[in-house]
Amino acid sequence: MAQIQLPIFPASSTPIASELAFEERDSVVWYFNGPLPVFSHPVADIASFRFFISQLIANGNASQSEISRAFGVPMVSVKRACKKLRDEGAAGFFRPPVPRQGHKLTEQRLQEVQSRLDVGMEVPAIGTELGVLPNTIHKAIRAGRLKKKRKHSPIPTEKKAHSNSPNAAPG
Repeated sequence: MAQIQLPIFPASSTPIASELAFEERDSVVWYFNGPLPVFSHPVADIASFRFFISQLIANGNASQSEISRAFGVPMVSVKRACKKLRDEGAAGFFRPPVPRQGHKLTEQRLQEVQSRLDVGMEVPAIGTELGVLPNTIHKAIRAGRLKKKRKHSPIPTEKKAHSNSPNAAPG
């Protein structure tokens, strides 16, 4: 005959469901199934938090409303985490977000801006001419989608001889 496990948790833990609880110790969140720790992550690790709560819901260990109440997170955030687990699996929580391409600098607009950068036009002037904020153009340059023409510093034709150089001419 199967034995029923009493929901005995560490004294300072917060219950999630009848057999689940969590506790924060030294900036680490610990999850318990009864008295046994089953998972932990740093407090600041939101991806691990979202992954684990969605696992609890997917496995039937807790309901969305129990998670929402226990952690004080909006229901929509809990649902979003569950959807991510269903659609992308565990890897979806730990993959870096795909950078947005933006809608102001389309491929055609990028070519227009690049042609002006190539002839040495300054970013604020390009922005004014094309109706694009200079900050948007600077972001595209930093992201590598545009290349700014480098200003060349004049290279001296003669190098001055230093007296402490072994090849220096006597002065």
